[in-house]
Amino acid sequence: MQDLRDRLHRLPKAELHVHLDGSLRPTTMLELAEQAGKKMPVSEPAALGDYMHVRDARNLVDYLSRFEITLSVMQTADALERIAYELAEDLARENVRYAEIRYSPILNIREGLPLTETVDAPLRGLQRAEREFGIKTALIICGIRNMEPSTSRDLADLTVAYKNRGVVAFDLAGAEYNYPAKKHKDAFYTVINKNMAATIHAGEAYGAESIHQALHYCRAHRIGHGTRLFEDRDLMDHIRDFQIPIEICLTSNVQTRAVSSFEEHPLRLYYEEGIVLSLNTDNRLMSATTVTEEYWRAHKYLGFTWSELVNLALMSFSSAFLPRPEKNAMLERVKQEIKEIEGPL
Repeated sequence: MQDLRDRLHRLPKAELHVHLDGSLRPTTMLELAEQAGKKMPVSEPAALGDYMHVRDARNLVDYLSRFEITLSVMQTADALERIAYELAEDLARENVRYAEIRYSPILNIREGLPLTETVDAPLRGLQRAEREFGIKTALIICGIRNMEPSTSRDLADLTVAYKNRGVVAFDLAGAEYNYPAKKHKDAFYTVINKNMAATIHAGEAYGAESIHQALHYCRAHRIGHGTRLFEDRDLMDHIRDFQIPIEICLTSNVQTRAVSSFEEHPLRLYYEEGIVLSLNTDNRLMSATTVTEEYWRAHKYLGFTWSELVNLALMSFSSAFLPRPEKNAMLERVKQEIKEIEGPL
């Protein structure tokens, strides 16, 4: 068991679905709050980490309520640069070789920070982490479902403005129920018309119809969560046949009641159906997890073997929003590294 855990830690991994504002270090939250003259719910790092770990959410909206606490200390350029740098460092420490980090810059301008600086600052942090730790990173900008479609269009314009400058895709996040993706389709047209990628949170707090809208109204290239895809057999076949990747977040799906338990998660079904998948943390702080832990839970609760977990890792890299030559080169390096760590368990 420990040997497998160690190998999963050493396994080169990609993280395609992680929120910047859901992945702060508690010590950093306390230090930033002190600098800004703000108050945190508790004043000791371990206790704050425990407080931010969501154990009692009734649904996705409950789960998302914790984000107001992290966002309160994410309103300056220095804070955003530091948080992005530290997240990349934490990922690199568990051998994550590539990460796409998402957030909504509109939530970081509450105290007057210019919208462009909300992108420039985390990019500075990520670039510094790349130089120091060797991890490759990129940003995904999120629209918010329960905001006006005009706001999503502004964020889509921001995404396009940073094409080839560190931003690789546009996303739609936030409360899913009663906030259909199709209302934001113009924002996705803006991005896709400029030959950029799109991913959408769908099928987490609402059914397969939400995934249908993400694909056929907004032309998403990947689906975030996709937990309830199994409710529509025909749509599931479509996603399999067109090899549309699903970004799986096991722990947060249990926390938000998208599934009743790890054992009931459809990850195993999707894998056996031949769907392209990746394993991700969603929010390292609120879910008290790591990428390695998500792989371990797939083994522990859903019986994934080492070879199957390796396959999930390779699918994650294959699903990255990277230029094809760069992605192929990364995959070759990853495959070679996996050969070096493999052996009888």
